[in-house]
Amino acid sequence: MFAFFFSSLVARDCLAEDAFSWHGFLSQGISQSIDSDFIHEDDEISFDLTELGINMRYDMNASLAVVGQAVYLNGGNRYERGARIDYLFVDWRLPDMENWTANINLGRFKSPHWLYSATRDVPQTRSTIILPQSIYFDNFRDVALGSDGVLLQLYRSSDEGNLKINWSYGSSPMSSYQTKALLGEFAQGELKQDYAHQFSVFWQPPSLDWQLGASWLDSDFTYHPSANENLFEGGRTVRLYTLSAVYYAENWEFNAELQRNHSRDFGGYSPAFFDENKGEGGYAQIRYMLNSQFTLTLGYDMYVSDRNDRDGEKLEAATGGVIPAYFGYEKTATVGVQWDPRPNWRIQAEHHWVNGVGRLTSIPGPQNTPDTAEYWRMWAVQVMYWF
Repeated sequence: MFAFFFSSLVARDCLAEDAFSWHGFLSQGISQSIDSDFIHEDDEISFDLTELGINMRYDMNASLAVVGQAVYLNGGNRYERGARIDYLFVDWRLPDMENWTANINLGRFKSPHWLYSATRDVPQTRSTIILPQSIYFDNFRDVALGSDGVLLQLYRSSDEGNLKINWSYGSSPMSSYQTKALLGEFAQGELKQDYAHQFSVFWQPPSLDWQLGASWLDSDFTYHPSANENLFEGGRTVRLYTLSAVYYAENWEFNAELQRNHSRDFGGYSPAFFDENKGEGGYAQIRYMLNSQFTLTLGYDMYVSDRNDRDGEKLEAATGGVIPAYFGYEKTATVGVQWDPRPNWRIQAEHHWVNGVGRLTSIPGPQNTPDTAEYWRMWAVQVMYWF
C-alpha cells in the first residue's frame, strides 16, 4: 500500500514537471548615440542596455496551456525603463482538421504578424541589438509586441508547402512614456489605443529555403488632454501594409520587409489641426555565418514619412523652417558581428550610420523635435546568456 502511494506521488510530480517549463535570459551592454539623443543626451557612453526576462508555459491538458513572460528593460531613451508583463495568455489548441492545425490565444498575446514581432523581446533571437526602425519603432516597442485581446493562428503543412495565417484583434495599454513619444514631452493627458486589428499570411515551399509574407494593420488612437495643458482632444488612425521575404542558404540568409503606412492625425496641437501622411519604409539584411561561432550582418534601413516629400523639403517649407527637412526621413546603414563563445552565451556588437531623424519622433512639431543632427551614428555591444 505504501509503495503504491509513493509511486503515485512520484508519477504525479513527474507529470507536473513535464507540464511546466520555464526559460530565461540575462543581457547587459554598453552603447552610445553620437550627435543624437536616441539613446542618451550629450553623446555619453551608457550602460543603459539591460534586458532580463523569464518566460514559462504550463500545459493544463493536451489542448490548453498558460503562457507568459515578464521582463525588465533599460534601453535609455529608446523605450520605457522598468518591469512589465510582455505577454500572458491562454493558448487553446483546437482539434486538427485534415492538414490544418489551429490555436486561439486569449489574453495579452504576442503579435506574429511581422518577421521579428514575435521574437524582438528576446535578445538572442534578434539579428541586431537595435532592430530596423522603419518597421520596429523602439518608442512603441510594447504596443507593437502584442495586444490584450484574441489571436487566431492557422497552420497547414502539405506537399505543396507550408501556409500560416494569423488574425488578431485587441488593444494595448498606453503609458505616459508612449504618450510623450507620440505628442511631445509636455503632453500630460491620456492616450488610448481604441483597437488594433491585424491579419497576416506566410508561405514556404516544401524545400523550406525561402518564405514570403504579407500583413495588414488597422488601428485607432484617442487623446484626452488634462485640464492644465495646452493640448486638445485628438486622435490618430493608422493603416500599415507590409510585405516580407526571407531566403535561407547553407551559410547565409537574406531577409527584407517593406511597409507602407497611411496615417491621419487630428486635434491635439489645436482643435483644427489635421495632418495626413502616406509614408513608407523598409530594410534589407544579409547575415553570413563564417563558422559555428561567428556571424556577420550587413543591413540598410530606410523610412520616409511622406512618399510625396522624400527629401523633407515640403515639411520644412510648411513649418517656416521650424522643423528641418531631415525630420521627414531616416536612412541607416548597419554593420554587426555575433560571437557565440560557448553554448547559451553570445557577444554581439554593431555600428549604425544614420542620415535623418524621421523615426525618432512620431508626430514632428515645435513641441516634439528630438535634439539630433542630420547625420549621426550609434554603436552597441551586448553580452547575452540564456537558459
